[in-house]
Amino acid sequence: MVIQQIEFFEVKVPANPDAVASKSINKPLHKLPVGAAEGWSVQFDQLPKVLIKLSLKNGVVGWGECYRDHQWSMLEQISKVILGRDIRSLSLQHLPFTFCREYDGFECAIYDAFAKAHHLRVVDLLGGTRQSRIRVGAWSSHREKEEIPDLARKFSDLGFDCIKFKADLDDDVQAWCESIRVVDQSMKVILDPNERWETSGETRRRMQMLGEIGNVLCLEDPIPRWKLNDFAILKAFGTIPIVLHVSLPYIIHGQRIKDAIQAIELNAVDGFNFNCGIANFQRLDHIAEAAGLPCWHGSEVDLGILEAMYLHSCAASASCRWPSDIFGRLIREHDLLNEPLDIRPPFAYLPEGPGLGVEPDMTAVKNYQTDYRILKI
Repeated sequence: MVIQQIEFFEVKVPANPDAVASKSINKPLHKLPVGAAEGWSVQFDQLPKVLIKLSLKNGVVGWGECYRDHQWSMLEQISKVILGRDIRSLSLQHLPFTFCREYDGFECAIYDAFAKAHHLRVVDLLGGTRQSRIRVGAWSSHREKEEIPDLARKFSDLGFDCIKFKADLDDDVQAWCESIRVVDQSMKVILDPNERWETSGETRRRMQMLGEIGNVLCLEDPIPRWKLNDFAILKAFGTIPIVLHVSLPYIIHGQRIKDAIQAIELNAVDGFNFNCGIANFQRLDHIAEAAGLPCWHGSEVDLGILEAMYLHSCAASASCRWPSDIFGRLIREHDLLNEPLDIRPPFAYLPEGPGLGVEPDMTAVKNYQTDYRILKI
């Protein structure tokens, strides 16, 4: 069970035409800086991702997927730490390298290989299945209001009962929600301003209007996350549930597990969006469950391997009751899996088989591949 080889397949998978936003709207969604460029300057599908193939001496292979915009130097340094190690000597709860954006990709591959080597599923390593199906939602970035009815009808016909939108101060969210209610009275809406509604005053004004429409499931990060006292004010306003997004891969923004604890201490939120790796999602799920609050699993509009990892985390979770962001194949040209995830809206189902239960489509990987590297003992 010694790790003898690690391969990296860098890929760039474009979004489908019109799948992200209206043609007239150009608002990049990658929140983090890219090189010297500031955040919000690059669209997510312009950035490469890396698939990790981790091979053991006994022939077992584990697959992982990194978040977008990886650092090759970090991938190589982590590989040097674990190459030659018996996988059974690693603590799955705390791997022997520093936490970084690349951490979760390696964690995914290690869990996959460890579970396969012991004829288990990844969910079994987390204590077993708490829920057999995971609620998922549809997704869109910013849209012209004239497009919303057709978009809502499309997702409703597919079986979705919730749509998540990116939104800022320029977006007519009231018109969006009114038109969605006309199309499907049961369709819920999640609005995610990504902190860009700026103040509690601007947010309360919108909350009042949206509360009267009645179809907004929750409001995620409406104002800057450090304003937790203002989050508490918005929660007390009471018209729409308030959600804090805790995204541990946003290390540069200082997001940490303690953010969830502090939000609960301040009675500032009605629930959470948690985006992170396997062990940390379970930690955050336990915090939310102990507080009696719901969550969902966030994403970075990922490919199939990471989304399979998310499903295992959600299946082992008690608090993950709101629609998770597992919609990559709706947005990108390909999920790079041999068999797509079993998504029958509004639910997704755990893959069958050992480990993650998925395997990459290597023909598709080669088609989208932009780089390849290999490291051995």
